[in-house]
Amino acid sequence: MDPRGAGRLRGFRAPGAGERAGAEGAGSGPSTGSGIVVGSGSGDAVEDVVASGSGNGGGRTSSWRWLVAAGAVLVVAMAVIGTLAFRLGSTSAALDQRSSPSPSPTPRASATPLATTDLYTRLVPSVVLVTTSRGSLGSGTVVTDKGLVLTANHVIAGGGDLTVVFADGTRSRAEVASADPRNDTAVLEPQKLPEVVVPAAIGGPPAVGADVVAIGNPLGLRQTTTSGIVSGLDRTSRTRSGTVKGLVQFDAAVNPGSSGGPLLDRQGLLVGVVVSIADPGKDEAWAGIGFAVPIATALAGGGDGTGPGGGPQI
Repeated sequence: MDPRGAGRLRGFRAPGAGERAGAEGAGSGPSTGSGIVVGSGSGDAVEDVVASGSGNGGGRTSSWRWLVAAGAVLVVAMAVIGTLAFRLGSTSAALDQRSSPSPSPTPRASATPLATTDLYTRLVPSVVLVTTSRGSLGSGTVVTDKGLVLTANHVIAGGGDLTVVFADGTRSRAEVASADPRNDTAVLEPQKLPEVVVPAAIGGPPAVGADVVAIGNPLGLRQTTTSGIVSGLDRTSRTRSGTVKGLVQFDAAVNPGSSGGPLLDRQGLLVGVVVSIADPGKDEAWAGIGFAVPIATALAGGGDGTGPGGGPQI
């Protein structure tokens, strides 16, 4: 492509020799003005000629002025940008603080309550019938995978040979592994175990108003279940064999033969050992008030309480 033709690119170029000569002849003396010379004609390039009045020194001074001005503009721009960034950062932090409140403890998810039918099906394999050769009758709960049975002490306190009957019908002689007369609890060790041992899971202390289920053998009626609520805590029951304190009061129906059986919460956890009922009529009839030793006391011992209580051990 011919650089001198119509298709050449427009741009800046230095004047040629002829042009310089023409410029020198056109005026006398040095030029003190400045201007822009725009070329004419088809395809001619635009030419910028900047003249200064005092030669190269004036150009250098002008350049330094431009550099100083540009530097000042740059400093001001950086200062403005920094100020804006700081303000934006402060505003963002404040918004974050308002939109993100202080974390609070995550509530623990509560276990889903079991229907009584499901609870019974799950826990009845853990409940046993306890009898003695002297005619005592009671209930108990398997609490370990080795088949240890937690029951009421007054059920076995009269002596005689002990027999444990598991839910599947397995019958076994048993020995007293430990006894706590003060809290009316005892642990039995059967000599023979069923093919499948199903221990009950241990729960925590129940709360007043919480739903509970009792499973046992009242009056010899095996594997009976009743339900109610926790009516009170820290109660005292005075029985023929002594006073037991720190008891859970509940209103699920229990009767003689229920002693030693489990008191369960709605998740099927063992929260108490049934030991007695209130008997204002002195006829050993159910009056709507039962008592159980809290599971923590039954396993560890100790505990005090106050309350009316009074009634036979069942």
